[in-house]
Order: sequence, then structure tokens, then C-alpha cells
Amino acid sequence: MEDNTIFKISHKIKEIRKEKGITIQEVADKAGVSKGLISQIENNRTIPSLLVLINIINALDVDLNEFFKDFNSELDAGPVVVRKKDSYTSFEKEHALGFHYKRIFTSAIESSTMDIVLLELQPDAQRPMVETEAYEYKYIISGQVEYIFQDQSIRLEEGDSIFFNGRLSHTPRNVGKEKAVMLIVYFFENKR
Repeated sequence: MEDNTIFKISHKIKEIRKEKGITIQEVADKAGVSKGLISQIENNRTIPSLLVLINIINALDVDLNEFFKDFNSELDAGPVVVRKKDSYTSFEKEHALGFHYKRIFTSAIESSTMDIVLLELQPDAQRPMVETEAYEYKYIISGQVEYIFQDQSIRLEEGDSIFFNGRLSHTPRNVGKEKAVMLIVYFFENKR
């Protein structure tokens, strides 16, 4: 799928589910998949197969044409895409108190998808360890962050960066007294 279509799909699934007051478990049961998979899809941690996507849309009781009617490509505007900061899309991830994400840009590049986001991490922010289906690059714009993995913790400060396979369980922790801001680039491999 081109540019940020996969992320629009994730956002739209979550938006429709919440609008209709349907739980993740109810969607999972109707779609014949696990609750965990629905959560991962809604939070951009995995990309559903076409069959699973169709089952989820049916479980939400939405017509396929209606679901996809507002989807268009940012690349239709031309080869140069400018994103002003007031057009960044805010989004949430489950069990992530004090984590404020803003999607800057997403684009499919040959056999992978790149997603660029800003994360504002409050001093009291907390979430459990997570895994993503992407390689992750993090650049610390401001503040102090400790990246916690199963077997190690790495302290990062303004100007430091880290790159790792998101399939390793991980979570960041703001170890400063002020908000920390990170630029994050996710590299998803598109499965063919």
C-alpha cells in the first residue's frame, strides 16, 4: 500500500470502533482473530493481511466502499511533500500514559513503509514493554530518556540516537524533570 494508507486504515478502524461503542474483544470475535491482533493493528504495530482487514471491516458493520472513500495519496500532490507542524496527526497507543505522538509523514518506499512521528514523553509517562513489526530509529530532540530492553537499559540525552529491531521488547522512560521530545522513524517491511 502506498504512503500512509496502512496508518490511515489503523486509525479508521479504531475511530469507527470507538464511535460505535464496540470493544476490541467484540471486533476480534466477529472477525475471527485475537484481541491482541486487533490492538496491534489499531496501534500500528502490525499490518493486517487483506483477508483479516476485510473481516475486521465487516465486523465493524461498514461497507468496504464507505470505509475507503476518503483515502487518497499525498504523493498525488507531486514529488515534494511539505508538512507544516499544525498538520501533524496526533494519535495514541494503548497503555501509554503521558505519551503524546504526532505523525509527521508516512511513505511506502519500494518494499518497505517509513513512518515518521514525534513523541513527547512526560516525566511521569509509563507503559508496559512493547514490540513492533518495524526497525526503529529514535533521535532525542530534548530531554533525557532511558531505553529499557529485556537485558539492558541505555541512557540517551539531547542529540543522541538509537536504532534497533522493534521486535525486541522495549519501552522508553523519561528520566528528566522536563518533557522529553523524540523524533522516531519506523521502518516496516511490506510482506509480499
